[in-house]
Amino acid sequence: MRVDLFDFELPPENIALRPAVPRDAARMLVVGGDEGFADRTVGDLPDQLRAGDILVFNDTRVIPAQLQGRRGDAKIGATLHKRIDLRRWQAFVRNGKRLRAGDRIDFPNDVSAVAEARLADGSWTLAFAGGEPVEVLLQRAGTMPLPPYIASRRATDERDVEDYQTMFAAQDGAVAAPTAALHFTPALVSALHEAGVGSETLTLHVGAGTFLPVKAEDTADHAMHAEWGRIDAAAAERLNDARRSGLRVIAVGTTSLRLLESAADEDGTIRPFEGDTSIFITPGYSFRAIDGLMTNFHLPRSTLFMLVSALMGREVMQAAYGHAIAEGYRFYSYGDASLLLPRKAN
Repeated sequence: MRVDLFDFELPPENIALRPAVPRDAARMLVVGGDEGFADRTVGDLPDQLRAGDILVFNDTRVIPAQLQGRRGDAKIGATLHKRIDLRRWQAFVRNGKRLRAGDRIDFPNDVSAVAEARLADGSWTLAFAGGEPVEVLLQRAGTMPLPPYIASRRATDERDVEDYQTMFAAQDGAVAAPTAALHFTPALVSALHEAGVGSETLTLHVGAGTFLPVKAEDTADHAMHAEWGRIDAAAAERLNDARRSGLRVIAVGTTSLRLLESAADEDGTIRPFEGDTSIFITPGYSFRAIDGLMTNFHLPRSTLFMLVSALMGREVMQAAYGHAIAEGYRFYSYGDASLLLPRKAN
């Protein structure tokens, strides 16, 4: 499909630079296929779901993966986006033209890495010196990797250390937050439990590739970056039992959705999963593992806007985003939410 079919105009004032306080006070647009749109708040979520629905959360934890260093006199910026092994990560590098294979980059607090090789997508493999896990080094030298549409408008600060982490964060490895879950608070989770809504968790370590623009003119020519994920056998079986009983599985965030769909057979059976996924969902895709999605509002021409268009229909989502922009909804990572319930799931 043509990528320009997924374009829209977003006024800069609709881009959120800070999250709502409290988090569940964010607005939520409920989209139900041909049934129109309903303006709600995230705190209304228990009333929008059914007893027995299962929400699936991503328990990845964002690491301080943004690094500023030097190779000699040259300033080098690096954003780690995918672990290779204990000492080596793939990274997007700013001022990468100043690097050659074998160069050492010096970061603050005695952290350094060798630029081993430049990959086909333009990123680099960085091999960190020393014996400590890279995550430990990042605590000394790194900062939280805010999305570029926020970082270009303000500096990262101490508030972001907490704001850009979900209450479910447990497994270190993400370089971007699973932002739909940023809206959840202990009070909201308690209210959902009282309403009979269940939950499961999986892990998908979100990479910085999620923010890369689609430069191709046709979706068939776009290559997704791989991300590592895991669904354990017990969680997969509980989700399968729920769907066999006619209950709905609703992904919280596109990260949860993509991993569930990666783990599902053609008949919709969710299998245990551990490994990389580079699934790219566009209109025409037949969803197998989920019955709905809670997600934030995404960038124009992005793979994530293509995903929600596949779930609900491109025309429906163009109209929904038009409504959201006109009504002043806040977009992107710190912005408001949408609850997408395709008609087949209602």
